[in-house]
Amino acid sequence: MSLAKYKMFITAVELGSLTKAAQALGCTQSAVSHSIDSLEKELGFALLKRSRGGIHLTGEGEQLMPALRNLLNSAEQLEQTASSIRGLDSGTVRIGAFTSVAVHWLPPILKEFQQDYPRVDFKLLNGDYHDVEQWLSDGSVDIGFINMPCHLECETIALMEDRLLAILPLNSRFSSYPRFPLVECETEPFISLLESSDHDARRALEAAGVKPNVRFYTKDDYAILAMVEQGLGMSIMPELLLKGRQYHLHMMPLIPEAKRTIGLAVAAGDKAGPATRRFVDYIIRYVTRLSK
Repeated sequence: MSLAKYKMFITAVELGSLTKAAQALGCTQSAVSHSIDSLEKELGFALLKRSRGGIHLTGEGEQLMPALRNLLNSAEQLEQTASSIRGLDSGTVRIGAFTSVAVHWLPPILKEFQQDYPRVDFKLLNGDYHDVEQWLSDGSVDIGFINMPCHLECETIALMEDRLLAILPLNSRFSSYPRFPLVECETEPFISLLESSDHDARRALEAAGVKPNVRFYTKDDYAILAMVEQGLGMSIMPELLLKGRQYHLHMMPLIPEAKRTIGLAVAAGDKAGPATRRFVDYIIRYVTRLSK
């Protein structure tokens, strides 16, 4: 069986479309469809269900996915190791990151790394904490930025503590306060991330014994910022996410103070190839410089 077929199949599943997979792989849709049909014939069972809404895994396809991911991960590690031995330092590093890291940390780290190792390619998946943990768990990424503590079977590295801040409309009655009392979240209209994503605010509120007056839920950090700017309510956000842009809202430290710990999870054991390990070194060096 061909690794190319496995790659086409996994790409189609990840993107949910044969057309999008063909675009990502630089081939025709018919080539992707033919490859998957051939793979299904070799295996003796269907892997995908096709509908107008896209493609979905069959039960057999779901059972096969972990083994296929592991096979491609091993092939990528082999390629990275062979390239390192030849002195080419090539391969693909797959990264999972949440918004604040993807926006504020990764661009300068990638730029510095690419200047030194231009043959290394990157695949960046951007989501929330839950997404990143899922990608690490199923082998979709080699390294992922996480909110610690993390209970995945990975090597984990604590990188930096990041303050949580209250964000409020400019005309808020709390604007003159030096700090925002968390207990006030029980009466103020609160805009929250979905429960699967909102580890930071939820931990801070639970630690303070506060039940927020949630009026809106969303999965998007920047949607929350826009809603606060429009006076629809308040929220709690990590300081890193708020850096580098001018927002029409008020930001305040919390009482009691709350923080998150940004960490890095790396595929356990020898699953991470040389290029991935080298990129981890660049991440640690960058964050260390920020802390000085």
